[in-house]
Amino acid sequence: MPSPGLVIVDKPAGLTSHDVVARLRRILRTRKIGHAGTLDPMATGVLVCGVDRGTKLLGHLALDTKAYTATVRLGGSTTTDDAEGEPTGGADASAVAEDAIRAGIAALTGAIEQVPSSVSAVKIDGKRAYARVRAGEDVVLPARPVTVSEFTLDALRRGDAVTDLDVTVACSSGTYVRALARDLGAALGVGGHLTALRRTRVGPFTLDHARTLETLESDPALSLDLDGAVATAFPRRDVDEATAADLSHGRPLPAAGLGGTYGVFAPDGHAVGLVAEREGAARPVVVLAPAGSGPAPDGP
Repeated sequence: MPSPGLVIVDKPAGLTSHDVVARLRRILRTRKIGHAGTLDPMATGVLVCGVDRGTKLLGHLALDTKAYTATVRLGGSTTTDDAEGEPTGGADASAVAEDAIRAGIAALTGAIEQVPSSVSAVKIDGKRAYARVRAGEDVVLPARPVTVSEFTLDALRRGDAVTDLDVTVACSSGTYVRALARDLGAALGVGGHLTALRRTRVGPFTLDHARTLETLESDPALSLDLDGAVATAFPRRDVDEATAADLSHGRPLPAAGLGGTYGVFAPDGHAVGLVAEREGAARPVVVLAPAGSGPAPDGP
């Protein structure tokens, strides 16, 4: 069995997140792999995957902020708000003023109301929006609040009836960068869609942690073992052996006055579990080193 922990994959274009998991299962020779923070097939970059007991972390990771580099094409809209959709109209954007572009970007920065793409993974009555679109339904999703903390223009290139914008975006989870491209093009009156998207960060995990599938094929190793993953993603609390043993048996610990979910580490440096404080005690959220399981592995 592989060591438990996280593999941060630099996802290539053309693969779904499920495809990446299938590849990892073959590479690491285990079926116990899951992923968090889905990426569209067109997109590349950071995809967080859990291995063995590392899958227990996926639902608790603070992946509420994300960062991207992207290319927006002004001059045409599509059915999917990206280059994979069918054209739905547009206008000559080769001479759109840079000042107007920057003003449009500024208007889409901060706390905004955003309508997700109709082919997004948002559920409507339990069914994904994109599945309803494929079934021939006319899908219009309601706007929802998101936060775009950064939306900057890095480069501008003029083309035949189009203008391409290289941008950097940092945003809250649930923000659709292709919807930003759509709304920017609409505000400028020329249409817009996304032609490239690369995720550079999910929560605390960046491209510095990421490995390509080709690298993993030749060197099948974790990006972070279980201890490193917990230390990277959560606040840390170190406890004595007796307290660590209590948590390994699923018992609550004395409160330490820490907010949110945090990691508890034994004197040997291994992560015992995640806890959250309520009703005057630090109660187990996930026990990573249950009693009788032996010491946690030392890493990949």
